[in-house]
Amino acid sequence: MNDSARAAASTPARRRARVRAPELIGKGGWLNTGDEQYTLADLRGRIVLLDFWTFCCINCLHVLDELRELEEKHRDTVVIIGVHSPKFAHEAEHQAVVDAVERYGVEHPVLDDPELATWKQYAVRAWPTLVVIDPEGYVVAQHAGEGHAHAIERLVAELEAEHAAKGTLRRGDGPYVAPEPEPTVLRFPGKALALPNGNLLVSDTTRHQLVELAEDAETVVRRIGSGVRGFVDGGANAAGFSEPQGLALLDEGAVVVADTVNHALRRVDLATGAVSTLAGTGRQWWQGSPTSGPAREVDLSSPWDVALFGGKVWIAMAGVHQLWAYDPAAETVGVTAGTTNEGLVDGPGPEAWFAQPSGLAAAGDRLWLADSETSALRWVDPDGTVHTAVGAGLFDFGHRDGAAEQALLQHPLGVTALPDGSVAVSDTYNHALRRYDPSTGEVTTLATDLREPSDAVLVGDDIVVVESARHRLTRLRLPEDAVRVESVSHRTRREATEVAPGAVRLDVVFQAPAGQKLDTGYGPSTRLVVSSTPPELLLAGEGAGTDLSRTVELNPAVPEGVLHVSAMAASCDDDAAGGTSRSKTGGEYPACHVHQQDWGVPVRLAEGGADRLPLVLAGMDA
Repeated sequence: MNDSARAAASTPARRRARVRAPELIGKGGWLNTGDEQYTLADLRGRIVLLDFWTFCCINCLHVLDELRELEEKHRDTVVIIGVHSPKFAHEAEHQAVVDAVERYGVEHPVLDDPELATWKQYAVRAWPTLVVIDPEGYVVAQHAGEGHAHAIERLVAELEAEHAAKGTLRRGDGPYVAPEPEPTVLRFPGKALALPNGNLLVSDTTRHQLVELAEDAETVVRRIGSGVRGFVDGGANAAGFSEPQGLALLDEGAVVVADTVNHALRRVDLATGAVSTLAGTGRQWWQGSPTSGPAREVDLSSPWDVALFGGKVWIAMAGVHQLWAYDPAAETVGVTAGTTNEGLVDGPGPEAWFAQPSGLAAAGDRLWLADSETSALRWVDPDGTVHTAVGAGLFDFGHRDGAAEQALLQHPLGVTALPDGSVAVSDTYNHALRRYDPSTGEVTTLATDLREPSDAVLVGDDIVVVESARHRLTRLRLPEDAVRVESVSHRTRREATEVAPGAVRLDVVFQAPAGQKLDTGYGPSTRLVVSSTPPELLLAGEGAGTDLSRTVELNPAVPEGVLHVSAMAASCDDDAAGGTSRSKTGGEYPACHVHQQDWGVPVRLAEGGADRLPLVLAGMDA
């Protein structure tokens, strides 16, 4: 980092830079407002926090949870507005956004922007991105990725004091209007499991419970969990989950649960319904945290599914794009595959890239997985090598049957091993059940007109599908013949950035929040990793380093591709600001915060294109 960048990162500006905020435009209209439509002028006098999100994105879901405390604490001065900006074609459907807002407990207004109009006006490049607008209607800060809640909390406090003194702060109730609850037995169920007694166990995700259903897949036998979001061990009626997902039999008497938003694995005693914690601390894993060790002492990150494979419980760790495993005998947990980089790269486990693995199924010597953000079906060998059966990458998806190398899925969340050696894929955003046959290399469609299927389980000759957005389990006779569907292919709705061939300056903008400075006590406080798809796009500039600015050289012979950029910055409270945390030994030290984001930036090479690519991690691009 050059001297001027270091100064900007460690010293808050005396006068805050600000620019007039563009209007909020979204063809889908407003949600959670009681049908009222809003403009920025209607919100004048309030601090407005725009959260650019899309419901497929695990990092966006992390930010929703990060903001809950701030939202409650500053409810009379801050209006959070989720600007839903779709990546996948399905996410541009209005009803899908309505469902997602309820599914993830979004308790603030949401603007449905299916054409990315507001995204473009604010020059957003990544999900999630947070933009702070002051009470006079000016943008004063932008943050990409996770870990910014503390910085935004400080900025909000400053803005409250500043605009209260100016007389430009307006307090009162915000525009949020809660929707009416729906009386369904299940609410956005996630995963299902056949129990030894013939019943089915379902993760009732939005209601933070597990539900045991009778063999008819409809009659409720019992509920496990209080139904209140929480991280509580105890009896069936007292235990607390937070958006549980994956389920697997640990043994004949117990089930392991991927307790997603609690970042934990839980154990349910099938005889009593009692719940205990197997792995995780309740805290989210961050770069630099331990990646193995005693299971109750290691942080996890949004475990989405679990499966028993090779004597261990494998974990689809969606939050960090990895596979982990829990060893029941040793009571340890650790990484088994994935680098935390997001993408589609096969090979030995430590070198493979995933993108939100969300479904697992063990079958013989293969662990199948649904890799949702790359719309891919993949598998792991007993030696840990990762292979791809179906899927092209982060930005290519659709509904196309035929030879696996050209077949397309759209954000699948579940995979189920079938008796003949093939696998069924819950092709979530295509509302379909698909089939891949390893013996022929062919992909077919088994059933359509499902609604966001997220998992399926075999019951005799039938397959029971979790229709998440229809809030039910649907029993189908496993079809012998495929359904014929019209082929559809898509690319991400994001426009490619035109850049010049040759040397391009990549600048990750990071300004430490007020009262903080870069943490250099244990070495460099920043990290930048750059790669590309295809690899030939980059002639120079690939790899890891500590400067947040770098010149990369783009290959004129490669007309387009994707730049993968991962940035991290650690800042600590300045001693003068008085922010401290207590160490395990009892001493105090400045509280530190990690800011991180991964960008996948589609680029198109063109003469006259930009020779500088700014990516805002935190602050404003001067």
